[in-house]
Amino acid sequence: MRVVSLTCSNTEIVAALGCAEMLVGVDDHSDFPPEVVARLPRVGPDLSVDVGRVAALEPDLVLASLTVPGHEAVVEAVDRAGLPYVAPEPTSLADVARDVREIAARLGVAARGEELAAELEAAFAPSSRTEASGGAEAPAGRRPTVLLQWWPKPVIAPGRHSWASELIELAGGRNPLGHEPVKSRPVPDEEVREMAPDAVVLSWCGVAPDKVRPDVVYRNPAWRDLLFVRRRRVFLVPEAIVGRPSPRLLDGLAALREVVREVAPAVA
Repeated sequence: MRVVSLTCSNTEIVAALGCAEMLVGVDDHSDFPPEVVARLPRVGPDLSVDVGRVAALEPDLVLASLTVPGHEAVVEAVDRAGLPYVAPEPTSLADVARDVREIAARLGVAARGEELAAELEAAFAPSSRTEASGGAEAPAGRRPTVLLQWWPKPVIAPGRHSWASELIELAGGRNPLGHEPVKSRPVPDEEVREMAPDAVVLSWCGVAPDKVRPDVVYRNPAWRDLLFVRRRRVFLVPEAIVGRPSPRLLDGLAALREVVREVAPAVA
């Protein structure tokens, strides 16, 4: 089977299923596993995929996505070109496991997909939070509030319809926007002041970890007197492991648990 992946998450799912040899092309942003993507033709960035280049690779299946705002135009172009495709739109951790199963079935490796999906579901089960926290959680009702930033200016943070919100909860924290029925939304500086989060996690989309700048947060005059600034509680968790609906979310969960372990004793 010849597969073209148009998003990082789909590339990572295919590789995690042991089907990397099926990939004949990927989007410009796919960077993991590096030894897999290094050898593959590129078909353009996620929002500007060259569907002609995709078609030229003669795929049996195109793996698109509706999680990236604006990617729906790419999906429509793939559809117009008559290419066989799937375009998942996960908003929850359960959806990620569901999509692993669907992609695995499309690739003819349903048994592998079931095994991987079951592993994810076990790791993301609510009971796994206490088992994996090492006793570092704050007491019930006073879990640390963790504001995760997808973008710095304006601050964009996830809401209830985001797997990132679930990851924060599983890590033992609380997402201050976790009650809002949105995927994400801008958060003005004054609202951050009102939230007074216990920690801020920087997971800037499309920005390499070495380019993320905590000083942007620390120097914001609207926040300089907030406790998370004064106690230097700004953390970096790469967007690659919390912002992509792939099995690497397991790494993101582990990283967020480390944040909670560090912050929780101070807020208990």
